[in-house]
Amino acid sequence: MDASQDPDYLRTTQDAVREFRSKFREFLALHVPTTEAGFGRGIIPAVTRREGVTPEQVTEIAEQVAEAAGRARRAALLTEVRYSIEGQSRLIDPIAAWSSVTQPKPVLEPENVLIACGQIIGSLDEMIEAAKIEQPRPAGPAEMHPTVWGAARPLWDDGHYREAMAAAAEALVDKVKTLVKRRDIAETSVWQHAFSNSAAKPGEIRLRWPGEPEDRDVKSMNDGLRLFAPGVQMTIRNGAAHSTEKMSEQDALERLGTLSLLAGWVDTCERVEAPQLETDQA
Repeated sequence: MDASQDPDYLRTTQDAVREFRSKFREFLALHVPTTEAGFGRGIIPAVTRREGVTPEQVTEIAEQVAEAAGRARRAALLTEVRYSIEGQSRLIDPIAAWSSVTQPKPVLEPENVLIACGQIIGSLDEMIEAAKIEQPRPAGPAEMHPTVWGAARPLWDDGHYREAMAAAAEALVDKVKTLVKRRDIAETSVWQHAFSNSAAKPGEIRLRWPGEPEDRDVKSMNDGLRLFAPGVQMTIRNGAAHSTEKMSEQDALERLGTLSLLAGWVDTCERVEAPQLETDQA
């Protein structure tokens, strides 16, 4: 993933720029500007050590500024906030070039660095908002099939994930019982009956994937559903209903997704009903 599209990375970078700016201000507090010198502007350093401040104090803060600059080193490039200097073809990174304010012929003034930091922070604000909008929305349980999520939600919202799974599975098999008009057999048998490869007898209903029955893809789906649907019932529903162990949200979400997939396939299937036998009237 492109770092410029990751809101978390951009926030981390923004925090690093704020830290750098704070440390740089501490560094400047140990110095005085040379703007009032009246001579040598652009030749002498932009700042000089304040009277009473020891070189050791300056070095200690300078090391902290350098570390902060390292953490924020990608910020100027990400936001394209850099300075062009007359006579130089290379653009100047204001964060990387912070120490030039203490050197002869400084390429930047302290205010250049501080203003650039403000612009970088503002630019990152905009980039974070854009990245949040452009990020793919993660699929959550609310995006699942309505039959599945509708049954699971009350228990899910209270953190009862195993019970939510059992409720979702019960709701799905109950829907199939209604579709095939079989409430006289066990749940696993309902799935086996619905997707049985034998033709429906008079009064029976089968669920069939739409299309020509002899089409290879259609036959593959029907054969797969005949095995998959009862398997889901036995592993997911029975596992959730008969266990007393707590289920994690991640485990429940994966199982909920499986139920949602099966529910969608059930919706796609066509009901194939055998005609009722006609009896002769006396």
